[in-house]
Amino acid sequence: MNSHDIITLTVNPALDKSTHFKGLVAEQKIRCSEPRFDAGGGGINVSKAISRLGGKSLAVFTSGGPMGKMLEELVTKETIEFKAIPIQTWTRESFVAVDENTNSQYRFGFTGGEITADEEKAVLEALSKSKAKFLVASGSLNEGLSSDFYQKVAEIAKASNSKLIVDTSGEALKKVLETGAYLIKPNVGELAKLIGVERLEMEEVNEAAKKIIAKGGAEIVVVSLGPQGAVLVTKDDYEYVPAPNVAKKSTVGAGDSMVGGMVWALSQNKSLKEVIRWGVACGSAATMNEGTQLFKFEDANRLFEWLKNK
Repeated sequence: MNSHDIITLTVNPALDKSTHFKGLVAEQKIRCSEPRFDAGGGGINVSKAISRLGGKSLAVFTSGGPMGKMLEELVTKETIEFKAIPIQTWTRESFVAVDENTNSQYRFGFTGGEITADEEKAVLEALSKSKAKFLVASGSLNEGLSSDFYQKVAEIAKASNSKLIVDTSGEALKKVLETGAYLIKPNVGELAKLIGVERLEMEEVNEAAKKIIAKGGAEIVVVSLGPQGAVLVTKDDYEYVPAPNVAKKSTVGAGDSMVGGMVWALSQNKSLKEVIRWGVACGSAATMNEGTQLFKFEDANRLFEWLKNK
């Protein structure tokens, strides 16, 4: 595999399908509009976000069955370079439906098919041959993968001197911290679990993040605060950025867009102050679009300009 500045990994991608309907009535046929299809899953969405900002990345993801082939076609249309690792089970689907009567959004996700030991080995071997400056591991894990899978990815990143960015949760994230990452992006609830407490108040977030940094779990901790914005914490710095007030249509892909904005900014050698603001701008811009479309560059750029002095 050739050298790339940014490589994203999606071990459990999804073919995203979105539609509209009018009125949800039990036991009645619900007529939906023509569906929209998008390539989805954490790392793929990050690559899409980077592409929208004018950057380039290599998207590494698993692909199986007819859904996998369609996923590959959609990534190709996004003009993103990719390496698909073939698997025996079909790539999963996710489904988003919006009730036009109430503007309520319904999201349905399915678990990924089981990954075999040989398929896991193929994924890890593909990464071990890479020489990325930034390696992004994002999203859930499939059946058949142990909770230390991303820790194995962290070990590969350390061996190749890649800066690892991880966006996952639960035991998989805890295991990563044992090896260490460059940047992690938990929300407040996930951060609380990482340090072994039930909940955290806003004023406790900085100290909690610094505990992870002090133990070598990560160099940068970005904590998503939902509608309140986000904070970026290092051993020396603390940056809080409020979320801009936008008309929200969908939260699908907002977190991935935030990661994509930050990774792109890091790859452009921007300051950490700019990095977190690009992240919040892209994440907020993604909520302005329906379904699984992520964000438009002009929206993200406008929001970044507004956030520059916040």
